[in-house]
Amino acid sequence: MRFLSLPNLLSFLLLITTSTAQFPLIGDLLHQSNPIGDLLSEQPVQRLDHETSFLGQWEIVSEDSGVSAMHLVVTHENKAIMFDSTASGPSHAILTASNCRSDPTGKTAMLDCWAHAIEFDLETYKIRPLKVLTDPWCSSGGFAMDGTLVNTGGWKDGFYAVRYISTCATCDWRDYARMLKAPRWYATQQILDDGSIVVIGGRRSFNYEFIPAEKTANPKLFELPFLRETTDAFENNLYPFIHLSTDGNLFIFANNRSILLQPRTGLILRQFPILPGGSRNYPASAMSVLLPINLRRQRTDPAKRATPFPAQVLICGGAPHDSFYLVESRDIFLPALKSCGRITITDPHATWMMERMPVPRTMGDMLILPNGDILIINGATKGCAGWDFARDPAFSPLLYKPAVTRSRRWTELTPTKIARMYHASSAVLPDASVLVAGSNTNPAYNFSALFPTELRVEKFRPPYLDLDLAAQRPVILADTVRKEIYYAEGFDVEFELMDVVVREDVKLTMYAPPFTTHGFSMNQRLLVLRMEEFEPLDDGKRIRVRVTAPPSGVIAPPGWYMLFVVSKGLPSEAVWVHIQAKILNNY
Repeated sequence: MRFLSLPNLLSFLLLITTSTAQFPLIGDLLHQSNPIGDLLSEQPVQRLDHETSFLGQWEIVSEDSGVSAMHLVVTHENKAIMFDSTASGPSHAILTASNCRSDPTGKTAMLDCWAHAIEFDLETYKIRPLKVLTDPWCSSGGFAMDGTLVNTGGWKDGFYAVRYISTCATCDWRDYARMLKAPRWYATQQILDDGSIVVIGGRRSFNYEFIPAEKTANPKLFELPFLRETTDAFENNLYPFIHLSTDGNLFIFANNRSILLQPRTGLILRQFPILPGGSRNYPASAMSVLLPINLRRQRTDPAKRATPFPAQVLICGGAPHDSFYLVESRDIFLPALKSCGRITITDPHATWMMERMPVPRTMGDMLILPNGDILIINGATKGCAGWDFARDPAFSPLLYKPAVTRSRRWTELTPTKIARMYHASSAVLPDASVLVAGSNTNPAYNFSALFPTELRVEKFRPPYLDLDLAAQRPVILADTVRKEIYYAEGFDVEFELMDVVVREDVKLTMYAPPFTTHGFSMNQRLLVLRMEEFEPLDDGKRIRVRVTAPPSGVIAPPGWYMLFVVSKGLPSEAVWVHIQAKILNNY
């Protein structure tokens, strides 16, 4: 057996206890191949993030968004797109008289001149009404590699629909009612390594399919009996959690079970242990993220280069299996779940590592912040998803630090005064704040209910946006950053910083903006890039770094990403960069 020398042992112990080490816990490491060898491949350096007692701040940025944000995305043009169901009745946004929506069934001569989607300007907070034809209620979505938003499924006339909206000042929805092979209501969408997009599940759709080229119908389905096996009397397996693993396969979680799927063949490669505690998918409505992927370690050993980068999934909250039934039949609102499970999905022998949130939560959102911390926001502490099926709003966000010891992972943050329950949503913004919108527990817009339809839009500023630390935040010099970057190639980033820092204080992260609805942020991904050079310029306040782009689409699917510089835990404002795939396979 090979033993560590005393100096190396002390360095190793220091590394795993420091609050800002960017590595898994020992409990996590024991489930990875040769973890200690990987850990010691970098020189351990103690790094302290800026300390702050600031617990976040809320600001209402719009009193009326016009449309309640059941679905929310942020585009690379710094706009937010929010949309609801066409069946929700009159909204507060109006289409022009010449652009009203006709009855898509053709059964009546009625016109619907209310907008059910809007574009929200992130600088002026003004809205632009958008026209959506088929009903996107409880649909799925994500960005194509060129930045076009692709939205799939919905209700009734939207079951088989695919909708597109590009980014331009006058762009509106392009809506095709019969592109999908199976109905997709409460399904999940995921972009793959080559830019192709798969949509999985949906109510009574125990299968998946690839989205075909625009205006064409999809001829092929892939059966997935796993989805049938995980349904129950109250379903509890809708909006399955889907994450693209670093080996190119899909981690799929439904109800309390999970598999690793080879999407192009339909082959199930692995079944993971059951996650105990209750149900996690809609309507139990837990939250899930793929934790930040660390690309900083040198992989010089050919054997290690052949293995995938470690990938971990975190799932928190949800509800007991019978929560929906007890609300519906007896008006009993059970407490939501406090438990969280964390698993290394690239480990063939992975097991769930369990921990607990400070408070229970259902219907929350889980967002990866630019510095790698996890924000849990919105939701309720009792009941589950459904019309008026929850009580006791979860007003206080939670901050989860995945790289520190368990006793220091959780922080309860400043509460909002607005209940964000069923059909609320949120998104990380380029300025590193969080946009929070929506909430409608009623089948139509209702402003006098116990939990009224919510049209106010808030910004939440996490602790790293403490005004007392504003001068220490890096500022990226946008003109120095290439907009188009290519896999595995180096590119330069220059930034200014009032603080004196060394290389170990700085990291660069790339964030894929997700499509958020019903408590799940589809396609969300944060990468910590490998830094090759670190060069102070002039008086040392301006710094040039050279980083290596992600190695492939398996690690970073093609598309637009927010690029952040993070110094001692404080993120810059982002610049947008684009990774373009060279080949797109059609399915």
